[in-house]
Amino acid sequence: MTISKGPQAFPRTEYLRRLAAVKSQMEQRNLDALVVTDSSNITYLTGYTAKSPNDPKGLVVSIHEEEPTFILRKMDMPAALHQTFIERGKVVGYPEVLIGNTEMDGYDALIDFLFEIGSANGGVGLELGAMSVHSAEKFKARLPHANIVDSTGTVTKIRMVKSDIEIVVMKEAAAITDAGIACAADVMRPGLREADAMAEILATLVRGANGKPGTMIEIPYLCSSPRTGTSHITWSEDVFRQGSQINLEISGVRHGYTAPISRTFSIGRPSDRLHRVHEAGVAGLEAALVTVRAGCTCSDIAKAIHRTIGKLGLKKESRCGYPVGIDWMERTASIAEEDMTVLTANMTFHLHLGNWMIDEDFGYVISETFRVTECGAEVLTSAPRKLFELG
Repeated sequence: MTISKGPQAFPRTEYLRRLAAVKSQMEQRNLDALVVTDSSNITYLTGYTAKSPNDPKGLVVSIHEEEPTFILRKMDMPAALHQTFIERGKVVGYPEVLIGNTEMDGYDALIDFLFEIGSANGGVGLELGAMSVHSAEKFKARLPHANIVDSTGTVTKIRMVKSDIEIVVMKEAAAITDAGIACAADVMRPGLREADAMAEILATLVRGANGKPGTMIEIPYLCSSPRTGTSHITWSEDVFRQGSQINLEISGVRHGYTAPISRTFSIGRPSDRLHRVHEAGVAGLEAALVTVRAGCTCSDIAKAIHRTIGKLGLKKESRCGYPVGIDWMERTASIAEEDMTVLTANMTFHLHLGNWMIDEDFGYVISETFRVTECGAEVLTSAPRKLFELG
C-alpha cells in the first residue's frame, strides 16, 4: 500500500505563490535550477518538517517546472510524500549505498538529477551558506560547465514577508508560547529542579493551546541564579531556591513556525537591581513597538531602544532582535543601529531586550514576537509584560 497525503498546513496555491516568487528571482539571475538545501527553506517551499539533518537532501526548483523535485534518502520518502504538497513523481529517494559512504553521498544524486533535466550546463543556484566546503566543492567539480551562483539568501529573503495565512499559523504558535509562560509561573517554586520545571513547560508546548497542539519542540533556554548571566544555556540539575531569579526563553511551534518569547521570574521579592533593569527593559520594548511601522528601518527601532534604556542607566551590547518565522530565526536582518533594512507589512520579528552582559552572574530577559503593519506593530505574544514574582 502507498502512504496517503496528510493534512496540509497550507493550500497548494500558497506553495505555488512562494515558488513563483522564487522563480522570479531565478529569472533575474539567469538560473535554470535552484538547489535548496537549507531545511527551513525546504519547509517553506514544500511543507516538509521531518528531521534528518545529517543526511544530504535538496529541493531542485526548475525554472521550467511548476513543482520542485525533492531528492532525499529513500527511507525518508514516505515522510515527504505524506507531508508535502508535491506529487509522488517529484519525490525521489536515493539508495542506502550513499549513506556512510566516504566517496559518494546524497549530493551526488542531486548532481546526477541536474544532468538528467539538462541543467548541468546552465545557471545553477546553490545555497552555499547551508553546505559544507566539501559539499560545495563537489558541486563545482562535478558541474564544470555550469554557471554556479551563490543563492544563499534568495529564499530566506522571500520568507521575510509573510502571507496572511502564515500570520494565522504564527498566532497559533504564539498562543502556545503564552501557555508555556503561564505554565512556568504555575510550576516554578523553591525545591523544584530546573529539569522538572522544564518537563512541565515542554508538555504544555506539545499539548498546545486553543485545540491546536504544538507540532515540534524548539530548544528552550532556562537558567536560574547564579547563572542568569548565561544566554544560550539549557536547564540544569540544580533546584530553585527562595530568592532565585529565573530567565526563560521558549517558543510554541506550529508546522515549523515559531513565536518566541522571554520572561524573567523571581521566587520571592526581586532585588532592587532586577526591578530597575526590568523597568528599563520594558520601557525599551515599548519604545521599540511604538516606532515600528512599514517604512521604518531596523536601525530606527534599535535607536529608539538605546535612547530609552540609556536614559534609565542601562546599556545593551547585543542586537535587539531579528526576523522570525520558520524555525527560531531568519538570517536576513538584525534590529541593530547599523542595519538599514526597511520594514514592510507582514514582516515578523522577535524583539529581544535580553541583556546578559550586565555581569557574568547577572542577566535579564524580556521579549515579544510582533508583526509589522502599515501603521504600527501587532504583538502576537500576549503573556503579561511583567517581572513574575512567585510565592
